[in-house]
Amino acid sequence: MKVRVLYHDHCFDGAASAAFVTRFLKSKFYPGAEFFYTGLAHKADQLFEDSLFDGDANAIVDFKYSTNPNLTWWFDHHQSAFLSPEDAEHFRHDRSGRKLFDPSYRSCTKFISTVAREKYDFEAADLDELVTWADIVDGALYESAEAAVEMNAAAMKLTLVIEGSNGSALVHRVIGAMQHQSLAQIIEHPDIQASYCKLYQKHLRTIDIIRNAGSCDKGVIYFDLVESGIDGYNKFIPYYLFPDSAYTVSVSTSSFRTKVSVGSNPWVREPLKHNLATICERYGGGGHPKVGAISFPTGAVSEARKAAAEIREELKW
Repeated sequence: MKVRVLYHDHCFDGAASAAFVTRFLKSKFYPGAEFFYTGLAHKADQLFEDSLFDGDANAIVDFKYSTNPNLTWWFDHHQSAFLSPEDAEHFRHDRSGRKLFDPSYRSCTKFISTVAREKYDFEAADLDELVTWADIVDGALYESAEAAVEMNAAAMKLTLVIEGSNGSALVHRVIGAMQHQSLAQIIEHPDIQASYCKLYQKHLRTIDIIRNAGSCDKGVIYFDLVESGIDGYNKFIPYYLFPDSAYTVSVSTSSFRTKVSVGSNPWVREPLKHNLATICERYGGGGHPKVGAISFPTGAVSEARKAAAEIREELKW
């Protein structure tokens, strides 16, 4: 039997969700199955291709809903979980009991572990560390910006590898290791450690680039990474550099999209007034109340910059 797990690629919670759901499904439903993984990225054109659902059972974790009839399991916790009102209506009419959604959870991994325990009597005490760190990473529950940026914990080092590695092969290695090993053991794998060391040097350079490119006006940090060629960064760097800020808006490009990232400072002194997912949804994006993003087509830099400028003005104190 073949089980396909589709997960949010280059995301710690996405990888952890894939690892946890594998352990759960192997234990309770498909003990002899082979599991295969496909990473999903948010794009301007987010239609699910039928070819993605090539397993005898197919699961999506930590990513948007699909109406494909071959989807067996779905777990998500994002406010912007549905591509359209029709998709949301399709979900509401599902009677399988295996498509579950709860945006109150900070991490999808925690959501899956709770459902598995309460509904299916599945527990995996050896994965408690993974569940805890998925909640910390996706919920931005670090004690300080320094802790999030300086990356002393094994989970933070793995987050850098997962978010920064090219392709999905190394992430698949991590997903496999997460099912049975501690995070400290995983980061010591020679290829994973080598990737971390290389990416950490890039991380340090990125801090300098954002320091030079960034500015903070009326509580909103803004920077444009299009010319730098950097397509991703640790989202806590802005608050590490501008601790008195409330929000971040940035523009970046990659091989498959132009992206506007919108985030909020977890350590801000004043109460946050805006739901960032709702703001991003107006431009075709989404996310969580405290962090969101918008994906534009490759090369749509002017359009992305225009949206970023509008959002920047809206978020100012």
